[in-house]
Amino acid sequence: MPNHFERYAQVAEILARHGLGSVAAALGLGRLRLGTLPRGTGALANPDRLVLALEELGPTFIKLGQVLSTRPDILPRDYIVALSRLQDGAPPVPTAVVRSLIEQELGAPPDEVFGTFTDTPLASASIGQAHAATLHDGTAVVVKVRRPGVVSQVQEDLEILQNLAHRASRNWAAAADFNVEGVAAAFSETLRAELDYLHEGRNAERFARNFSTRTGIHIPKIYWDTTTSRVLTIERIYGLRIDDPQVAAMAAVDRDNLAALAANAAAKMIFEDGFFHADPHPGNFFVESGGRIGLIDFGMVGEVDEQLRDRLGRLLLAFSRNDAGRISRALLDLSVNGAAPDRALLTLDVAHFMEQYQGRRLGEIHLAPLINELVAILRSHHLQLSSEIAMLAKMVVMTEGMGVRLNPEFNLGEVLKPFATRLALERLSPNRLPAMIKKLGLEAADLGAEFPERLERILQQLDRGVEVHLRTEEIVPLVARAERIGNRLLAGLLLAAFIRGIGDLTAADREHLRSWQDRLLAGGVGAMGVMGGYLAWTGRPGLRARR
Repeated sequence: MPNHFERYAQVAEILARHGLGSVAAALGLGRLRLGTLPRGTGALANPDRLVLALEELGPTFIKLGQVLSTRPDILPRDYIVALSRLQDGAPPVPTAVVRSLIEQELGAPPDEVFGTFTDTPLASASIGQAHAATLHDGTAVVVKVRRPGVVSQVQEDLEILQNLAHRASRNWAAAADFNVEGVAAAFSETLRAELDYLHEGRNAERFARNFSTRTGIHIPKIYWDTTTSRVLTIERIYGLRIDDPQVAAMAAVDRDNLAALAANAAAKMIFEDGFFHADPHPGNFFVESGGRIGLIDFGMVGEVDEQLRDRLGRLLLAFSRNDAGRISRALLDLSVNGAAPDRALLTLDVAHFMEQYQGRRLGEIHLAPLINELVAILRSHHLQLSSEIAMLAKMVVMTEGMGVRLNPEFNLGEVLKPFATRLALERLSPNRLPAMIKKLGLEAADLGAEFPERLERILQQLDRGVEVHLRTEEIVPLVARAERIGNRLLAGLLLAAFIRGIGDLTAADREHLRSWQDRLLAGGVGAMGVMGGYLAWTGRPGLRARR
């Protein structure tokens, strides 16, 4: 191995020492003499050994384990449980090193930059540590300082991880099925962003804007004059962790309202803002003396773009209709590894899964077990969620867990229901028709643009006397796609006219509607609606395949 040889050897040695030498060997890390296991590990199951190995391997691998603990679509449950216990702790950086780093970054010693600065850290983790301080005007702040050398260490480890993911994909069919290379790439991007405190500061400001009108949520202020990529100065939040038993004794706090407040904040992030806190464990939620919830730690975030919102809307609409076929199609849309499962079997499994929820409203369903069961189905079909959906699922599960701890009767589904309903209805809104028609038009234009180029290539080959083999298995899907887009575009135009006509008819008074002209108009509008619906139906991918 040309690069990072010493670190590769260290990774292999640590894995072997914790009884995971077979994993090291399978990853191509060389022939190892496994020897005996360290004292106290002989009776441990592999998940527990993996946790010990990751802790010893350092910050990158600890973060990887924490991320994988949220991926039940990739790992079995016993690994998920073990990895969720990973603690991101580290010995404090020496005081002299911290003070020197602050002076390098801010241009003066901490005692000059701040009114006061406490050398003993509030907390120390693998990437950085936090110190209490005050500004010269007395404002209480927290100063986060990144560990010296951590960027180069993480960068080296990320390159190793991506190389190992590539090896695993070549050697293990399961690794290829679950797109471990894609997981490693997404993890690398997330961790690199987390190393940059400017990125965390911008995230905090975006949350502050999103919650500027919500009095129950407190997003701390960033002080940019004393913030760099290595030092972050942020307003200090005072309060108790949201899972602290003493929260119940706080005079201004109603635990039921607190659970609803946290859940509403999470729902707003997902369904309204499309920007959510991706690490919502209880240690990042503090209850202030007045009953507000203060959020901290904005290094890890997720985003829900328009396409993802649309797919979530389709999934929620399918759930509301208890339609196993639509649910399975929506799940395939949300998966990213390109596997080709047996759709009929997937739909059958989803239908069996949905039987237990038959006749139950969203507000009557606990979401954590529902999500876990659904993910188990995906895993059994070798389907993997996108990193955004995985983070979203983690947020929902952790938010529901927090709510239940505060109020055993809490039901997150009841809180999410109005948000989900609005999201589902957005898909049916007439206001979306122009954008939908534009999108279909662009798709049709792109497809049309492909034909001249392909035709020219064929003609050039014929001119050169090259034998041309027509492969119908490639042509048929292309023709079907063209027909489908044409039908959908025409359906969109007809449905737009249909909705406009409905609006005109609704605005008219009843007497006016009695005239034969308006009855004819009503009939025409209805016919357009039926025709548009028919074309939309015939444009469904599955229907064309069944003809």
